[in-house]
Amino acid sequence: MRAFITGVAGAALTDEERRFLRDAQPWGFIVFKRNVAGPTALRALIDDVRATVGRAAPVLVDQEGGRVQRLGPPHWPNYPPGAAYGALYDMDRDRGLAAARLGARLIAADLAALGIDVDCLPIADVPVAGADAVIGDRAYGNEPGKVAAIAGAIAQGLVDEGVLPVLKHIPGHGRATADSHLRLPVVRVDRETLEATDFAAFRALNDLPLAMTAHVVFSALDPVAPATTSAVIVRDVIRDSIGFAGLLMSDDISMGALSGSLAERADAAIAAGCDMVLHCNGQMPEMQAVAAAVPELSGQAARRAAAALSAKRTAAPIEHAATRAEFRALMADVWQPAEGTV
Repeated sequence: MRAFITGVAGAALTDEERRFLRDAQPWGFIVFKRNVAGPTALRALIDDVRATVGRAAPVLVDQEGGRVQRLGPPHWPNYPPGAAYGALYDMDRDRGLAAARLGARLIAADLAALGIDVDCLPIADVPVAGADAVIGDRAYGNEPGKVAAIAGAIAQGLVDEGVLPVLKHIPGHGRATADSHLRLPVVRVDRETLEATDFAAFRALNDLPLAMTAHVVFSALDPVAPATTSAVIVRDVIRDSIGFAGLLMSDDISMGALSGSLAERADAAIAAGCDMVLHCNGQMPEMQAVAAAVPELSGQAARRAAAALSAKRTAAPIEHAATRAEFRALMADVWQPAEGTV
């Protein structure tokens, strides 16, 4: 088993992809919209991936609600953006947290029915005025205590339904003035400010089992390398100051923020202290380059991976129709779904 998570190109595996998965043995697999041709076909794809690698490999997805939702109508409901939970929290803290937990649990129920057992959620980024809109209404608020509280409720909702949460984008993407999908953001703020704001929300969530890095340069800490490839930030901030001890994966290394070949990017992320490299676009030459660059999963990284998977719980039974009705009622003052979607 190798220390990477991969995507594939379409809604069914090609023979080339099967050979690649069988030989490369990625730790996990990530689903995107391009892989979705309805519930039956997606479940078949997931089953095929696991049969090909010969184990129950983790299957991930970015299913946040709002703008970032890989599964949607007509087969799956729309869910609110993170900012809607923040708006409700401002009206009634307990109601906002209850809605966040229930919304995440409903998302997790959708995913679990397909065999997806990891959701790249919650977000603990704390946006500031003037930041790029890539986070925007995905965030729960602009105060770290509020963000951490809602993120914690969302993580709990996922866990309650048997789906593992991935905390993102550690140590913070909220202050970035560029979209890291396109180019490298540089944050020029002193460490004291970062510790009190950007890093604070993550510190309150440091017991979550998995986290995803930010492709962001924090010039006060490392003037050159983004968090994903900065040993200083992984060691001194993520592991030490924030205290995160779980499995640390990179954000997608094919994003425009990073430079160098795919092999160089993968090698740099592992060298910096990431346990796992994420590669999403399903392009076979890149997948092969990443697989060749990453190590076998071993040592501390393997122990963290095992510990993360051991955090998965069997879902406690709930009546999902009643839970959806409760969720709609909780959210009614801040968000109205399209008819028939939740």
